[in-house]
Amino acid sequence: MDVSGAKAAVTAYSEASKRLQEAGGGAAAENAAKANDGAAFADMVKGALGASVTAGHGSEAAAVSAVMKDAGLVDVVTAVSSAEMALETVVAVRDRVISAYQDILRMPI
Repeated sequence: MDVSGAKAAVTAYSEASKRLQEAGGGAAAENAAKANDGAAFADMVKGALGASVTAGHGSEAAAVSAVMKDAGLVDVVTAVSSAEMALETVVAVRDRVISAYQDILRMPI
């Protein structure tokens, strides 16, 4: 999943959450939205990881195609760049999650 896909997913989730709150008109809808936040975040992270793996497989396939002289160097560089961007996105999200977890651990009781 590229960055624009992740933004689109977050926007769609936000809009769906707002509609749910408006339709329910109160605490029940808000509680349901809060309960679904964890699942939605987990699904988003799972999707990003899946997209990263898919991009990695695509770059490997492009490299093999280049070795077999079926693809050009530009195709390989583009596929590898896409895979690198997806991996950097996953690593950035991981770093933010770890940072948030460490902040929670530092909170006084």
